[in-house]
This record gives sequence, C-alpha cells and structure tokens, in this order.
Amino acid sequence: MYDLAIIGGGPAGYVAAERAGAKGLKVVLIEKKELGGVCLNEGCMPTKTLLYSAKTYDNARAGSKYGVEASNVSFDFSKMMSRKQKVVKKLVSGVGAKMKMFKVKTIKDTAIIKGRTQRGIEIATAEEEIIASNLLICTGSEAFIPPIPGLAEAGDVILTNREILELTEKPDSLVVIGGGVIGMEFASFFNSLGTKVTVVEMMDEILTGMDVQQSAMLRQMYAKKGIEFNMSSKVTEVKGNAVTFEKDGKATTIKGEKILVSVGRKAVTTGFGLENLGVELLKGGIKVDEKMRTNIPNVYAAGDVTGFSLLAHTASREGEVVVNNLTGREDRMRYNAIPGVVYTNPEIAGVGLTEEVAKSKGIEYKISELPMAYAGRFIAENEGGSGACKVLVGAKYGEVLGVHMIGNPSSEMIYGACMAIEAELTLKELEEVVFPHPTVSEIFKETVFSLGH
Repeated sequence: MYDLAIIGGGPAGYVAAERAGAKGLKVVLIEKKELGGVCLNEGCMPTKTLLYSAKTYDNARAGSKYGVEASNVSFDFSKMMSRKQKVVKKLVSGVGAKMKMFKVKTIKDTAIIKGRTQRGIEIATAEEEIIASNLLICTGSEAFIPPIPGLAEAGDVILTNREILELTEKPDSLVVIGGGVIGMEFASFFNSLGTKVTVVEMMDEILTGMDVQQSAMLRQMYAKKGIEFNMSSKVTEVKGNAVTFEKDGKATTIKGEKILVSVGRKAVTTGFGLENLGVELLKGGIKVDEKMRTNIPNVYAAGDVTGFSLLAHTASREGEVVVNNLTGREDRMRYNAIPGVVYTNPEIAGVGLTEEVAKSKGIEYKISELPMAYAGRFIAENEGGSGACKVLVGAKYGEVLGVHMIGNPSSEMIYGACMAIEAELTLKELEEVVFPHPTVSEIFKETVFSLGH
C-alpha cells in the first residue's frame, strides 16, 4: 500500500514525489516515457538550450559593438542539437537521482486506473498492481492540432514542438502557425540562424495574455530582424508545404520548407483509465478546487492536465499544494502571481494584471513605464538595444498589481515582482527595499519610484 501514487513524471509529478518522499510518505511515481515530462524532454529545457546557442551566436556577431572583433563567425546546427540532447539527458538523470534520494519508487510504464475500492485506489502497470491511499494525476498536455483542411495529409512537413526538436538540418524557410510563446521562441531561434521565418497569427497581436504594448514592441523588433508577420490571419488550408490564410476576406498562400503548428496545447485525459473513477472535467481538463482536489475523494490533479495554467512552474507549485495538504500543512493554490516568460532575444516577462485585464475587471489603477535605459547596467550590456518596464499599482492603496518587462534579462528579474505581488507590497514598502547597483533589476525600483512622485 502506497500513501501516494502519482501518474506522470513532469514538473507537477516529480516535484510532488520529491516533497512527499521528503516528508516520509511512501510514494510511487509512474511515467510512461522519461522523467521530467514534456518540459524537460520536449519543451522548456531543450528549447532554452537551443535559444542560448542562438543568443551566443547573435552576441558573437555583434561583438564589434563592444570592441570585440570576431571574423567568420559561424554555427554548427548538429552540435547545437547534440548539446541540447546532452543537457536534457543530464537533467533527466538529475530527476532520477532525486527520486532515489527521497525513496520514491519509479515505474516506467503506462498506468491504467482500475477504480476506487475499499482497499484504496487501484492502478495497474506491467510491473505491479498498485494500491494507494491517494492518487495525484499529472498526465500533462499535448500539442493541439487544429482541424485545418490538408494539415493531416501534409506528412513530415508538419512539425509540433516535439518534431522540431528532432530536426537534423536547419530548414531554409519556416512557416509558424501561431504567434504564442512556443511559436515565437522557435521563430526567434531559427531567425537567428538565418532561416526565413513567417508567422501567421489569428489574433491582432502576438503573445496573447502578455502586455499588448510590449508584445507589439517585440513583434516590431523581430520584423526588423526579418521575420514576416501576418496578424489577424486565419489559416484555411495546408497543401504540402503551402499555407493559405485569409485576412480581410483576401486569401494569401505562402510556402515553407517546414511548417510549425503551435496554436496551443490540450490536457491529456485519456489513455490511463480516468473514466473508471468518474472524475469531473471542465473545459477539457480535470476540474479541481484550490487544494487541487477533484470531485472524487483522495484523487488530486496538478499541472497541465487541469487545463488552466499550462506552465511548468505552475505545475510544480500545484504539486506542492497537494503534498502540503496531505501532510498536515494547510495550503491552497493561488494564481495571482504566476509569471509568464518568453525566452526570445530580447526576453519578455510579466506577472499579475495587464492593463487590459485590469480595465475589464473595473479595477482602478495607476501606471508607470520607463525605458530599460534608466538602468545603467542595461546600457552597458545592450548596445543599441531597447526595452521597457511597466508597473501597475492599485489606485487606492498603492499595492503592486502587475509588472511587465521587455529586455534582457527579464526572465531573471521577474521573480522580484512575483514576490511583491504575492506579499501585497505597496509603493512605499518597495521604495524602502535596497536593490544592488549596478543591475538591470534596478529598473523595477526606478519605475516604482516614478509612480510615487
């Protein structure tokens, strides 16, 4: 009998297993592929590894701006891809080591839920029949393939986030269907390597959910770098390597050696016997409460399978909430300070409310925005670069509601804004925080200061 059985070894599953094992629970973790899930094997980590290679290449070519001369700068695509695989292998091995450290039993197999009986929750694997007091479902998500005519017949021309990471040669041209986070990160990577990239996006702006003004700024930056953007455009047909889309009633056809489909992801709720429990679904994902409980006693869900916040760091925190409540610590999941990051060059990051959301909710706010150039370190390290920091605070109490940044290294600075929102810090309290100098992070304090004066 296990205290906790976990199906799925992604960020929600392996973090929950580690935390539960550390607190003395008897845990079994079942993953049909590799530990780390999509994030570690087909998403977050391999893409960031490749993007860093591209950024290094960009920096080498721009060395003369900093008085560093480099001639005949080139890249080796196969080495980039092999390094990516080496990084993934090392990280997966690290997760496995943590499972052993905290005495978590791992089974590499497909789990099939048999049902909930008086003995507990019964799960079948090829290795053993499992009975657990509690079950945590972390089966994640998969790429959503829209019903576009001709898409299914286009063969290996069509790529998702999985197939594009397995390319052995750089394509000369790439059409990206969808201007979200995944689409923009791959567009950034291949643009740096000289691939002709065309983005087709149905919405009026890229990166839905991020600050609209900064998303537009990023799009304009990449347009100058050669990426062609087709906004407010609906793909109507794919024929071989040709993509047809409509805008304002006019049809246009473009071609690409490869076509990346990145229009979103969907929760994985089939193939592991979920129907044998009678778990309630909501909008394609498993419905949970703030403690990540489903409608079935002792059955929890965390991560992308809930269909709510499809981010690795959200998943990890949700897994922690489950374990905390199982081990006597009252905890609930909060989504008011979940950061979103796009690892393009430059990076863009945001947390909390955007102006658009604040307006839609009728929240009164004050806003300040400063160029990143207000931070001396940014000027020193980003010759000719631009960026901005935007801060929203409540009109009445001055509490931080949202922070949005564009410019490197936004991904490394946004956590400070997350803490400010989570702790409900006010302008006055933030003004009393000492920031290290010189750092780009000082832009946050400068923007806050300008709001109060």
